[in-house]
Amino acid sequence: MRQQHGFDTIVEREKGLQRGLSTAQLSMIAIGGAIGTGLFLGSGFAIGFAGPSVLVSYAIGALIALLLMGCLAEMTVAHPTSGSFGAYAEHYIGPWAGFLVRYAYWSSIVLAVGAEVTAIAVYMKYWLPAVPGWYWIVGFSAALIGVNVVSVKVFGAVEYVFSMLKIAAIVGFILLGAYVVFSAPAGSGIGLANYQVQGGFFPKGAWGTWVAVIVSIFSYLSIEMIAVAAGEARDPHKAITSAFRATMIRLVVFYLLTLALMLAIVPWTAAGANESPFVKVMAATSVPGAAGVFNFVILVAALSAMNSQLYITTRMMFSLSRAGYAPKALGRLNASGVPTGALLLSAVGIAVATVLNALYPESAFLLMMSVSMFGAMFTWLMIFVTHMFFRRAHRGQVLAFRMWGFPATSLLGAALMAAALVTTYFTAEFRMTLLCGVPFMIALSVVYGVWYRKQAHAAQAVTSS
Repeated sequence: MRQQHGFDTIVEREKGLQRGLSTAQLSMIAIGGAIGTGLFLGSGFAIGFAGPSVLVSYAIGALIALLLMGCLAEMTVAHPTSGSFGAYAEHYIGPWAGFLVRYAYWSSIVLAVGAEVTAIAVYMKYWLPAVPGWYWIVGFSAALIGVNVVSVKVFGAVEYVFSMLKIAAIVGFILLGAYVVFSAPAGSGIGLANYQVQGGFFPKGAWGTWVAVIVSIFSYLSIEMIAVAAGEARDPHKAITSAFRATMIRLVVFYLLTLALMLAIVPWTAAGANESPFVKVMAATSVPGAAGVFNFVILVAALSAMNSQLYITTRMMFSLSRAGYAPKALGRLNASGVPTGALLLSAVGIAVATVLNALYPESAFLLMMSVSMFGAMFTWLMIFVTHMFFRRAHRGQVLAFRMWGFPATSLLGAALMAAALVTTYFTAEFRMTLLCGVPFMIALSVVYGVWYRKQAHAAQAVTSS
């Protein structure tokens, strides 16, 4: 099969990474990335935009994520490699597309790492408000870089423990929250009636609900890392299909249930970004020590998401290097099969976060989130587009995993992502997304055209011959 033969060249150049991740660890890596600051802190912003209708916002975000994962699972089962959607765009659309997707995604997640570590500084203020946030940023970052340097097995084990703790905490939150809501006496201010007070279910209208979808996409961001991690899975075909189903079910249940309970316990107007709305809810339950315990849990959640994101950015830069789009040194592996140079470069987001936190401690998180979102949203859009090219190339062939509803599902996903991306320009809080993202993509295109276009097309000609 010509398409498979051509892709084998990409797989060959990305060899060397160790297949040390189990199916269970792969699922936990995806959950670890997706259940982090976006849910525990970003949900406060989303509630501020939409009010109780944030449940609709996160349901729309979940639909986009579900469609994305279906497209990505189909392509990943066919081609498990660490270059993942960047390699798929290169092979099925063209070298320029692969170059843009990889760099857009890498830069996005590098900055998302900064957003996570900025949130860590917010969480630590709960216990030690007088300590400057950048102290925590430097200390925790050094520890997680150390975890990623050792080996993929150590990374997988640490991430598994982190994610299990998060899942246990969220299940505990759901059970406690359900008890508080349904046992609250009349007149306590707790209950489903909170959905209708202070402006009703849609206090900010349809526009506010739609804007909150942008935050929900940021919250679900990192589920796509299953596809990247599949390149180091022991049994990628089994792992990706199992992780796809388990991750989507858990994410939708966890996000929607926790938000529904949160809004029933604390009025939506009390949500904010000065601390996690989850901590506010736990304080409102009057359970001794509950707020402090949950603040620790969401601290672990941020560390977990940051850990996963460091892993993913490292592998994406490794793929860029092996494709000839970054210095060769970034594609070299240490004795444990870890691309150390790519890891250290991918920690640049931590440096940016440290500076922003020192200069703008109150607005650093929202700024990091808005700037980082362009690359992620562009990548999600391109995954849907790449899937349409993939299907065209495999027309009439039997695929081991098949996305249902094609082409309608891919077109719907692409349309929703394009609409969300355009919306950022018309929202003051996210205007930086396009204002920074579009010039960055133009600059990348110029770099590609000047330095890489001729060599990329020469390599593609050899691959397809």
